[in-house]
Amino acid sequence: MTTVSTKQFWFVVGSQHLYGEEALAEVKAHAQEMTDALNNSGVLPYPLVLQDLAVSADKITDIMKEVNYRDEVAGVITWMHTFSPAKMWIRGTKLLQKPLLHLATQYNESIPWATIDMDFMNLNQAAHGDREYGFINARLNKQNKIVVGYWERPEVQKQIAEWMDVAVAYNESFHIKVARFGDNMRNVGVTEGDKVEAQIQFGWTVDYFGIGDLVQVINEVTEEEINDLFAEYAELYDFEYGTYSKEAWEASVKVQISYEIAIKRFLDQGGYNAFTTNFEDLHGMKQLPGLAVQRLMAQGYGFAGEGDWKTAALDRLLKVMSHNKSTGFMEDYTYELTAGQESILQSHMLEVDPTLASSKPKVVVSPLGIGDKEDPARLVFDGKQGDGVVVSMADFGTHYKLLINEVTAFEPTTPAPKLPVARVLWNVKPNFQDGVKAWIENGGGHHTVVSLNLTTDQIVTYAKLVNLDYVVIK
Repeated sequence: MTTVSTKQFWFVVGSQHLYGEEALAEVKAHAQEMTDALNNSGVLPYPLVLQDLAVSADKITDIMKEVNYRDEVAGVITWMHTFSPAKMWIRGTKLLQKPLLHLATQYNESIPWATIDMDFMNLNQAAHGDREYGFINARLNKQNKIVVGYWERPEVQKQIAEWMDVAVAYNESFHIKVARFGDNMRNVGVTEGDKVEAQIQFGWTVDYFGIGDLVQVINEVTEEEINDLFAEYAELYDFEYGTYSKEAWEASVKVQISYEIAIKRFLDQGGYNAFTTNFEDLHGMKQLPGLAVQRLMAQGYGFAGEGDWKTAALDRLLKVMSHNKSTGFMEDYTYELTAGQESILQSHMLEVDPTLASSKPKVVVSPLGIGDKEDPARLVFDGKQGDGVVVSMADFGTHYKLLINEVTAFEPTTPAPKLPVARVLWNVKPNFQDGVKAWIENGGGHHTVVSLNLTTDQIVTYAKLVNLDYVVIK
């Protein structure tokens, strides 16, 4: 489900006619060599496509207009091989509506002191061209990404790759559609938000559906479909019957299977890639969707509980950005305050994302103390370890704000035999006291999206692209 339409990035190399056709031919050859090497590196997640040399205002404008028109082009990477007068770039850059990366590099790694002459100097003016080009982007307030360093180095290629993922997610943001099954949880503040402003600023579409709309689809799921998916569960997960009879346990699990099939069918038919549920809106349903939601998150659908559409959309966005690796909806639950071991236990009533599982999940059926429904099935597991970011989207009435906190997740070592939900543990940066205080002071919500695959820099890059206020706690 995280699969997006095939994307590519255009490589636009700046120069000018001043140096003659022979020099331009060499620039083109260098650019083609770099394009081929970057594409063959195995580092870039999307292909780079070299364009005609950017040697005039008309050529640059034509390229940028074509970028806007071509849906498969997710962004532009520019490189100033020579000095490229920046006034040529103004019109095209102003028109560009997709992400832009300025690669400040040079074809040659070292200066050839034994042979360097003015011809070499004129042809390899990246340091000169970068300043000229950078000035006009800064004056136009383009919020472009800048990557500096020799293009063959792995760390430079990694930065380009990470930006590509952000750029694709930025484009995908305008295709995020959230289906809300029921409304927001009553009396809760952080799940509210201005849907119109979210569509204007981020491109998110948010639609409400009554529970009856979903129940109708649930009732159409066949027993054959349920049994086929149950067999798949048996291969993927451990079954833990607990105090339930095998028949009662399987009946509970099969309710969740019908929910998974129905919700996926409903979402796909409507073009939705994210959704919310609410334990206060379950009329006509036997259980709160738990295992069903976890399975759908593992497939790449964005989700948040209690009608929190902002977090559901953010979840989908970051799943696209991270290729759905170790990224999912989360909620702050309980503090560990033992001196020297301060951390936060993350979980939810049921819906913890299996992409964060450190081992094979087990299917458990257990009572749920809220919602007044039958005992629901869910996947139980311990979370992975690793460095990552936790992100929260808040609507402050006058503007949206993104809270970003760097965290270090760790696998729990103490068993919790009576905890019937998945658990994720992490330490916040810079330390527990300062990190928690800063989160609360800045209005960070209890619903978040965590990713152990993304970086703060990537989240900030996206925030700048959509003119989103943000706070980084690290």
